[in-house]
Amino acid sequence: MEEPQRSRGRPRAFDRDAALRRAMEVFWAKGFDTCSMSDLVNAMGINSPSIYAAFGSKQELYREALALYAREEGGAAVRQLRAHESVLDALRAMFRASVVLFTSGQAPRGCMIFLGGMSVGMEHAELREELRAERRNVARAIAARLKQAREEGELDANANVQAIAALCMTLMGGLSIEAQDGVRRASLFAAIDEFIAGLPVASA
Repeated sequence: MEEPQRSRGRPRAFDRDAALRRAMEVFWAKGFDTCSMSDLVNAMGINSPSIYAAFGSKQELYREALALYAREEGGAAVRQLRAHESVLDALRAMFRASVVLFTSGQAPRGCMIFLGGMSVGMEHAELREELRAERRNVARAIAARLKQAREEGELDANANVQAIAALCMTLMGGLSIEAQDGVRRASLFAAIDEFIAGLPVASA
């Protein structure tokens, strides 16, 4: 008597959005170059063929993870920048929200966008350019908010908007590195306050 032929089982379904978020977390913690497929398999809870089938490649998975970070966790800073009437309050809220993000979790991770370029080798020029583009998007948002404040008379009429925006980006990068190095949140908040106090506000 012949044994009944076993039907081939369907691939186990998985939640793509949840898997992408777990990939984002491991890329954020480890960076691109030092994150292995084994790390991704363990974090996402699916095997490597399923990862390739769903996302195409490690590079494409990283792109999607980066977009998720920029849209959600990382995007909180720019949302704070636009949520306050006063430019000083807006900048302070932007930096403080970033510090809270950078220092949250089991281990401080800094910023995926600012520190990400340090973990992507030169051979991945397109990924490096996409990270640079994300940083430029943040710089443009800051410059636009500063320009608005200067036009509305909150900042001095001679304030160099582009230079201040560059300083803001430099501070953001520095906060990210300091957070990753374990500097206390209160110390980073104090640094933000000193920076805000030095901005060229308009005379009363």
